[in-house]
Amino acid sequence: MAAQDGDEPFDVFDRNGKPLGFRKARRLVHRDGDWHRSVHVWVLLEREADARRGDAEPWVLFQQRSPEKDTWPGAFEVAVSGHYRAGEDLAEALREAEEEIGLPLAPGDVIRLGMRRSVDDHAPGIVDRELQDVLLATTRRTLAAFRPHPEEVTALLSLPLGAALRLVRGEAASVTGLLRDAPDAAGAVKIAPRDVRLDEFVAARDGYHERALESIRRRLAGEAPALWSIG
Repeated sequence: MAAQDGDEPFDVFDRNGKPLGFRKARRLVHRDGDWHRSVHVWVLLEREADARRGDAEPWVLFQQRSPEKDTWPGAFEVAVSGHYRAGEDLAEALREAEEEIGLPLAPGDVIRLGMRRSVDDHAPGIVDRELQDVLLATTRRTLAAFRPHPEEVTALLSLPLGAALRLVRGEAASVTGLLRDAPDAAGAVKIAPRDVRLDEFVAARDGYHERALESIRRRLAGEAPALWSIG
């Protein structure tokens, strides 16, 4: 599997999510700025409470995009981020979770957080207009247990939820998490502390990261926040 397939077919929509009844190749959709659907899955890593600290703060998983991606190469972003292929429903689109990070997911494994209309034209010759279904999955897997696809994902990063919120709110210039690099030639997985800055992530000038993380924080606090829409 390459970092992306320019001929992958996408259904085309209007900005309100109404299907327009035709499909186009990915490269043409991005060239012409057509609205198309994608799925974002935020993944929360549960942490067993440390009896000495009384601390059970979960950590949020991010992926580092392949340097071969046509948009945002090498940047950190949501743990799972992929497109709906033409004709796919949510159950089929969730294949992205297993393809990208080795985490099988079904619709019953995710909670819907909201919807985002995203327009990204930072890369020359690409206007990426996405209707993003924003979802949350929780897992007891450890960082070492994931299996990122080497052609799509360079590394995995986990951040404590509170630290991630401070970073996206601009309350900290950098925060420290754990980075899981790709296995070495012998198959060994290295995990080490990593300081990260906000400018190392896919840009979200619409407040998307804060909205999603705050929604996750509120759910963990026992609240039931309403679904939200951005854009």
